[in-house]
Amino acid sequence: MSQSHFEGKVALVTGASSGIGRAVAVALVRDGASVAATYLRNKEGADSVVAEAELLAGEIEMIQTDITKGDQVRDMVTRTLKRFGNRLDILVNNAGQWMDKVSIADCSEEMWDQMMEINLKSVFLCCKHAIPTMQDQKSGSIVNVTSVAGHTGGGGGTVPYGTAKGGVNVLTRGLAKELAPFGIRVNAVAPGVIDTPMQHKHSTPEQLVSFGDAALLKRIGTADEMVGPILLLASDQGSFITGEIIDANGGILMR
Repeated sequence: MSQSHFEGKVALVTGASSGIGRAVAVALVRDGASVAATYLRNKEGADSVVAEAELLAGEIEMIQTDITKGDQVRDMVTRTLKRFGNRLDILVNNAGQWMDKVSIADCSEEMWDQMMEINLKSVFLCCKHAIPTMQDQKSGSIVNVTSVAGHTGGGGGTVPYGTAKGGVNVLTRGLAKELAPFGIRVNAVAPGVIDTPMQHKHSTPEQLVSFGDAALLKRIGTADEMVGPILLLASDQGSFITGEIIDANGGILMR
C-alpha cells in the first residue's frame, strides 16, 4: 500500500497490543489512516504501539476495552467517533484467544463460553455498534480475522475454538448479504499458524516446528504477512470483494 492509501480514513482495530492486530494498526497509521485500537491487559504493548505510531507522525488512540462486554464496546465506538470526526471507514475484528487442548468430554461450560465470547460474541458486538455509522455513511469495510480452524474444526482438543471461528465465517457471509445495500463490504482473513505471542503461549517449540513442516512453505507465518490481505480487503483496492474468506496459511489447507 502507498504512504497515503488510507489518507482521511478512520479505522478501528481490536486486539492491537501485539501480534496481527499490532501489525495491522501500525500499517494503517503508516498508510495515512487515523486509528483507534483496543487492548485489554497488555498496557506495555499498547504504549509501544502508540510510540511507534508517533514516530510515523500518525494519529492513534489506544482504548482499553473488554470487547465481550456490550457497554464497553458501545463506549469504545463512541469514543472513536468523537475523536475522529464522527466517521468510521474500517473495522478490523482481530482480537481473539487460543486455548489449551481439551476434549469435549472434559471441556467445562466456562471454557466453552469463554471461547464463544472472545472469538465470536466480540465480533458480533463490535459489528453491532460500528455498523450504524457505516450505514449512515453508505460506505465501510469490515474485516474479520478468523482462522484455518474455522474450516477444519481445529486440531485435536480445540473444538471450541474452531467452532467459534466457524461462527465468524458464517457471520461474515451473513453480514455481507445484509449490509451490501448500504455500500458496506464484509470479508475475513483466515490465518494458519502465525508467529505471535499468543501462539507461543499455547505451543511448544517442537509443536511450532511441526506446524511449519505441515505447510507447503515449510514454516509458520508472521504477523506482518497477514497485513497485506487484511489491508487489501479494507481498502478501495478490494472494492469488488465481499462475503469472501481469504486463506493465508502457507498451504496448510487448500480449498
